[in-house]
Amino acid sequence: MENNREQNLRYREAERRVKKIKGFYIHAMVYFFVNIFIIASKAIGQDPREVFWEWDLLALPLFWGIGLAAHGLSVFLPSFILGKDWEEKKIKELMDKDK
Repeated sequence: MENNREQNLRYREAERRVKKIKGFYIHAMVYFFVNIFIIASKAIGQDPREVFWEWDLLALPLFWGIGLAAHGLSVFLPSFILGKDWEEKKIKELMDKDK
C-alpha cells in the first residue's frame, strides 16, 4: 500500500515537472517565431537606405530573451541546486530545529 502511494506521489511530481518543461518549450517557440516574424516584417518593408539593426528592433528580443532565460533557469536550475534532496534536508533541518 505504501509503495503504491509513494509511486503515485512520484508520478504526480514527475507530471508537474513535465508540465513546467513543456511550458518553457512553448515559451521558447513563441519567442523564436514572434521575433523571426518581426525581423522579417522589418526586412520586407525597409527602405534600402535605412539602418536595419537599430535599437528598436533589438530591444524586444533582448529583453524578452532575458525573461526567457529566467524562465529556463526557474525550470531547469532547481533540479541541480535546489532539488528534491535539498528540500528534504531543509525540511528535516527545520523539523529538528523546532523540537
